[in-house]
Amino acid sequence: MSSETEKSGPIEYGFETRAVHAGAQPDPVTGARATPIYQTTSYVFDDTEHAADLFNLSRFGFLYSRLGNPTVSVLEERVANLEDGRAGLAAASGHAAQFLTFFTLLEPGDEFIASRNLYGGSVTQFGLSFKRLGWTCHFVDPADPENFREALTPKTKAIFLEVLANPGGIVVDLEPVVEIAGEAGIPVIVDNTMASPYLCQPIRWGADIVIHSTTKYLSGHGNSMGGVIVESGKFDWLQGGRFPGMTEPDPAYHGLTFYETFGDFGFTTKARAVALRDFGPTMAPLNAFLTITGIETLALRMDRHVSNAQTVAGFLEAHPAVDWVSYAGLASSPYRDLAAKYLPNGPGATFTFGLKGGFDAGVKMVEACELFSHLANIGDTRSLIIHPASTTHRQLTEEQQIAAGAGPDVIRLSIGIENADDILRDLDQALSAA
Repeated sequence: MSSETEKSGPIEYGFETRAVHAGAQPDPVTGARATPIYQTTSYVFDDTEHAADLFNLSRFGFLYSRLGNPTVSVLEERVANLEDGRAGLAAASGHAAQFLTFFTLLEPGDEFIASRNLYGGSVTQFGLSFKRLGWTCHFVDPADPENFREALTPKTKAIFLEVLANPGGIVVDLEPVVEIAGEAGIPVIVDNTMASPYLCQPIRWGADIVIHSTTKYLSGHGNSMGGVIVESGKFDWLQGGRFPGMTEPDPAYHGLTFYETFGDFGFTTKARAVALRDFGPTMAPLNAFLTITGIETLALRMDRHVSNAQTVAGFLEAHPAVDWVSYAGLASSPYRDLAAKYLPNGPGATFTFGLKGGFDAGVKMVEACELFSHLANIGDTRSLIIHPASTTHRQLTEEQQIAAGAGPDVIRLSIGIENADDILRDLDQALSAA
């Protein structure tokens, strides 16, 4: 999509326009308007010099689909554009994107700090699996940004958080955390899955790296797995000598230094050329195609998701069978002001509430739903429901469940784009059954 005209100079395209066009052009050979699915493993070189240049990273292009694919590249550029980032890298899942990010950042023995209000899978990945790689995560309560400062050590290399925390209702004050990280000379990484770039753009608030599970709202239809990393291009990797992987010669590329050579997209290039190359969690072209298609309607879907969620949260808050509702769009939420600041288009559509009947009522409710799908996902066009204590968190003690925000009374909803009256009708009959 061209960004210039002869007379008026650069054009500032709106979000909705960029969601449809960014990163894509009609196919130059066939004229196809939709991005083709390039279902190929490899690409023909012009000659031996061309091949050598690609392998040496001295020329951009495609050489093998583990490292890059034309369909996937459109998705990478589109998400980077929507996040106001410099460059993007897609991966097979959100977890894969997180692994590639931290492998690029950390050395054995390094540490990072994370909000304790995260997707449960991230807590497990950071707290258990990463430990086996020699990386230590310190979890802190994000309610007070100073907790991040107090957790800093000389080995700390990053701060990780979700502004709109999974499963919703909790909003973290990003601005002071960015200030703390800046003083410490370390990057801030934000998982923006729950909000999508339509609701929140963390780079505008100073975040250095943004991660998504594209499986959720970006894809939006529950039909494709994926993850993506977006680099802001604004972090100075030279400060303090803390990131040798970015600032010291890489033996795999004849002593090339990624930050010196590639500058404001050096991190993304390193993640692709080393981490993605060696571990291989590549996004499939079909999944990229489905996600590109989903992003075209992101703004429309998110408006409907948020509108429905606001209606449902108000209905539940007034329902006699419900004890509490955690949704930042409610006047009763302690996070309402932060949501207005960081999420001006709405505080998402995934949230939790508590049933007065506890565990047994939770089991009965999910089994009584007819419109809602009982499954472990969020961000679908369909409304989704789960009772964490009897499913995703059943292996934990009750005390651990409560600490994780998944106590016996908790129900998590991901509100879809169906007719709001139909959603309310299904919830009402399920609550009655419970």
